[in-house]
Amino acid sequence: MARGDQLSRQWKIIQALTNTRQGKSAAQLAAELDCHSRTVYRDLEALQDAGFPLFTERINGKTHWAMVDSGRSQPPIPLSLTELMALHFSRHLLKSLDGTFIYDSLVSLFEKVKTTLPQPYLDYLGKAEQTIGTGTAKHRPHGDFQAILTRVHQAVRERRVIDLHYYTMSRRTMSRRRISPYQVWFHDEAFYVIGHCHTRQDVRVFALDRIAEIALGEETFEIPHDFDIRTFMGQSFGIFQGEPVRVTIRFSAEAAGYIREKIWHPSQQLHDQPDGSLVFTAQVAGLEEIKYWVLKWGKAATVLAPPSLRAAILEEARSLVDQHEAKEIHER
Repeated sequence: MARGDQLSRQWKIIQALTNTRQGKSAAQLAAELDCHSRTVYRDLEALQDAGFPLFTERINGKTHWAMVDSGRSQPPIPLSLTELMALHFSRHLLKSLDGTFIYDSLVSLFEKVKTTLPQPYLDYLGKAEQTIGTGTAKHRPHGDFQAILTRVHQAVRERRVIDLHYYTMSRRTMSRRRISPYQVWFHDEAFYVIGHCHTRQDVRVFALDRIAEIALGEETFEIPHDFDIRTFMGQSFGIFQGEPVRVTIRFSAEAAGYIREKIWHPSQQLHDQPDGSLVFTAQVAGLEEIKYWVLKWGKAATVLAPPSLRAAILEEARSLVDQHEAKEIHER
C-alpha cells in the first residue's frame, strides 16, 4: 500500500473524529472511507501509537472511537484542530509573497499555530509533508518595494490620495501620477493597485514594483457606489484593461486536452470539433495579454476572430522570423 494513501486515510479519520462528539465505530469509518474495517482498526491503532488522544467507549453494544475532548487536545484558539493543521501545512503555497508584510505576518502566524499543536500532531505533519511537495513558482522579488506596498495599503485603508513617480513600461518613461487607490490586487505573482487616475480621469491599474516614489496626501476620497472591482477586472485576460472584444481561437487536437483542463477566463466557452480540435471563445478586455497567450501555444493555436488579433499575431511572428534570420545571417 502506498504511504501517501495510508496518510491520506488517517488524516480523514482524524477529521471525522474531530468533527463528532459521539465518536464513530470502525464500521462507520470504513463506510465513509470505502475500505475494510480491518484497515480502519490498523489505522486507529497506528494513530494511538503515535500519541493521538483517542479513546473508545461502548454505545448500544458497539465500540465507538473518539478524540479526547480536553484542554490538552484542543488548541486554545477558535479553530478546529484540522483547520490549524491545514493552515500550518499550506504555508509553502504562499512562498511567492516572501518579502512582503503579508508573508512576514503569515510566518509569525504559522509559528504561533505550531506552538498550539501537541507533539504527536507535529510528528504526523512531518510525515504527511513528505508525501506532498510544492514547486517553486515564478515570482517577483518583493523585498525591494516592501515600503511602497505598506504605504499603498495604508492609503487604501485610510482612503487617502497618493502621488506617484511611476515608470510606464510601454512608453519607457517616468511620469507623475495622482491616484485615489481603491484596492491592492495580487495577480500572477505580482502586486498592483487599482484606482482612479486624476491625470487620465479614469480607473487604471498600476504595478507596484514600477513605483519609484510615493507620497501620501491629506486629501481623502470615496469609492463611487456604482464601482465594483470584480466587475471591472472580470473581462481582463490577466491584469490589463482595454475595449471589450470577443475572441475565437481554434486549438489543435494535440492541445485541446490542455485547454479543457483549466478555466482561462470567466466568459470562456469551449466547442469540441469533429476532428478533435477545440474552439475557444471569450469576451476579453483588450488584446495585448491574450495575444501573448496565443503565441505561447505556437502552431497549436489559430486565431479565427477578430481580424485585429490575427494581424497582431502575424506581425509578432514575422518580427520573430526576421530577428532570427538576421541572427543566422550574422553568424555565418
